[in-house]
Amino acid sequence: MMKRIALCLLVVVAPLARAQTPASRAGAGVAAEQDHQLMMAQLGIRRLRAGPSGNENAPNHANYDESLANPYPDLPDALRLDDGTRVTTPATWWNRRRPEIVEAFEREVYGRVPRVVPPVSWRVTLTDHEMVDSMPVIAKQLIGHVDNSTDPEIDVDIKMVVVVPANARGRVPLLMMFGRPVLPAPAQPSQDRFDQLSAAFRKANVAELLADGWGYAFIDPASIQADNGAGLTTGIIGLVNKGQPRKPDDWGALRAWAWGAARGLDYLESDPAVDAKHVGIEGVSRYGKAALVTLAFEPRFAMGLIGSSGKGGATLHRRNFGEAVESLAGTGEYHWMAGNYLKYAAEDATFGRMTAADLPVDSHELIALCAPRPTFISYGVPEKGDAKWLDHEGSFMAAVAAQPVFRLLGARDMGVPDEYHAARMPAVNDGLLGGALAWRQHDGGHTDAPNVKYFIQWADRFIKHAPK
Repeated sequence: MMKRIALCLLVVVAPLARAQTPASRAGAGVAAEQDHQLMMAQLGIRRLRAGPSGNENAPNHANYDESLANPYPDLPDALRLDDGTRVTTPATWWNRRRPEIVEAFEREVYGRVPRVVPPVSWRVTLTDHEMVDSMPVIAKQLIGHVDNSTDPEIDVDIKMVVVVPANARGRVPLLMMFGRPVLPAPAQPSQDRFDQLSAAFRKANVAELLADGWGYAFIDPASIQADNGAGLTTGIIGLVNKGQPRKPDDWGALRAWAWGAARGLDYLESDPAVDAKHVGIEGVSRYGKAALVTLAFEPRFAMGLIGSSGKGGATLHRRNFGEAVESLAGTGEYHWMAGNYLKYAAEDATFGRMTAADLPVDSHELIALCAPRPTFISYGVPEKGDAKWLDHEGSFMAAVAAQPVFRLLGARDMGVPDEYHAARMPAVNDGLLGGALAWRQHDGGHTDAPNVKYFIQWADRFIKHAPK
């Protein structure tokens, strides 16, 4: 019989904060379209270009012709300072070039985390002794409450579940994943329900992690920041802004989710069961974007598994293939980004017309910000549902263009030539897993599940972890 232990453990972490809430208040809940228009007015944008359609039969369908995919073929040089000086030493990278790239991404793409964010108090609300695929585990359910004393009408409570092997000897490495935090087998479920939960978790590959002696955590992005423009006046963004609309360089949801993951790591640093020096971050699709942003901006994460992230993640903005800058600048997804990002889809504005070519940075530099830490870029195949829209080739090109930074910092790269213009993906299931920068396209769909076992084997080498 499973043993349940209720705890009330309070941990106050970092003078930074996070989280979400659908608060009801006067002026809050501004519709996404209205909020979008407010941002356009701040920027002086009169008209944006429409994003391409994912329907290949539509008149404005996305381009999938590789010969038309690179209208802006030359990328910003990750190893050249803004003044044109070549970066040739790690010291110059860390002290000068990396801060330049971070500044450009914060100002123009993902937004800035405010200088003052309320602190988070973590509380363990439940501890369960459970079984996952016959493996005994200890599962903890947590709430991270963000201090909302500056605006009590907005509540932000981060939800997270942490699961570690019960028989572990010492601290375990852990993979934090963006997703709904549910316990493995809460409240003595029926056998049918237990089988369903077990199957779902096997599909999520947590059993593979546990069998190898890892732990895992699920952190709920929606409990940090809503995934819509109407929610920008609530959640952690709304709390810091006291329910008011964003300024053009304020953070968007991707950066907020990344910040929330970092606050989850704050808790893990206090957990004696977790090796907090070896915590990775994982996500798929929009959460793949968030995982890459997390790894790039939070140096305490030791590694990342970046699944099917597309534009705004690992795919180049300067590619005309599938999803476009204009897609992210529209009302459906603009909340992921800083308001300034809309400028690069502007057709008519006070500052003139701008395109992706005007961005001061591109996604290869986001990958480079992760160096020299192990970074695994994962995709599936369109035939199984990992849509062409994601531009797999554009992500591989970005990884190729990031290689020189990994080498400069003493890390092994993917082992292919640096010529990103001519880069072509390896065959499906033929991974480039010899270095700290890794690539593998599996033969499954819109998931990174088929690559998890390869990620575990690959990561174990870097952290010198022997399966237990």
